[in-house]
Amino acid sequence: MELSCFSYQVRANVGHLVLNRPAALNTMSPTFWRELEAVLGELHRHSAGVRALVLSSTGKHFSAGMALETFGAGIAMDDSAAAGRANIVDELLDMQQVFNQLEALRLPVICAIQGGCIGGALDMAAACDIRWCTADAFFCIQEINIGMVADLGSLQRLPKLMSHSLLRELAYTGRRLPAAKALASGLVSEVFDTQEQMLEAALACAAEIAGKPPVAIAGSKRALNYARDHSVRDSLEQMALLQAGFWQTDNLKLAIGARKGEAAQFEDLRPIQRFAER
Repeated sequence: MELSCFSYQVRANVGHLVLNRPAALNTMSPTFWRELEAVLGELHRHSAGVRALVLSSTGKHFSAGMALETFGAGIAMDDSAAAGRANIVDELLDMQQVFNQLEALRLPVICAIQGGCIGGALDMAAACDIRWCTADAFFCIQEINIGMVADLGSLQRLPKLMSHSLLRELAYTGRRLPAAKALASGLVSEVFDTQEQMLEAALACAAEIAGKPPVAIAGSKRALNYARDHSVRDSLEQMALLQAGFWQTDNLKLAIGARKGEAAQFEDLRPIQRFAER
């Protein structure tokens, strides 16, 4: 797949997707959205041995958020009539679905953030499984500063990750949240001195995850996502059903053997074929 906003490589069952427009502060252009949707869709359906994904960036900032041209070329925000405003609903749902794909991937995503993580970039980071950042990182719900309501996931996902009081402060003021405070609030789980140290650790963590049974990792992610949005009782019932579907005795034997130093070759997830493609 040819990409212009990203670079992508796979090594030893770990995928590494890199925002690659540092001169443009890795802003989210219409091409960004098309490429990210295509990469994530391919990963979900045909992981080809990819068992964990690291999402990182280049340059001084992780991403400055939505590119201005996206509002003109990508989103037709026509508020001149009810019919135009009605279309905004479906256009936003379409964009939201791209970040929903990150959350729904059958493999974990580690987001490695340096510098600014602004606006839409924070929406994207919130949809990832694990967030790490550098000491110079900061997070900003930028939309309020340009007269908008954040609409791609921050206001919906962040309440499950951090203090409501702090989140409301950020959402209403557009202030920057520095790395140390992001760590204390639970938005990120680790802060590194340099981007190099962070990437090394992220890739090592992804490799560790890749060494576990993919079907058990996929089941764990599905259970965690469900539990976040449902009661304990409902989540336990879902867990019983999940375990019945994901249980694999061979994986148990291989995992126990691996703890004794034996080599473990776990089966990859099988490709998903769309009904329309059959």
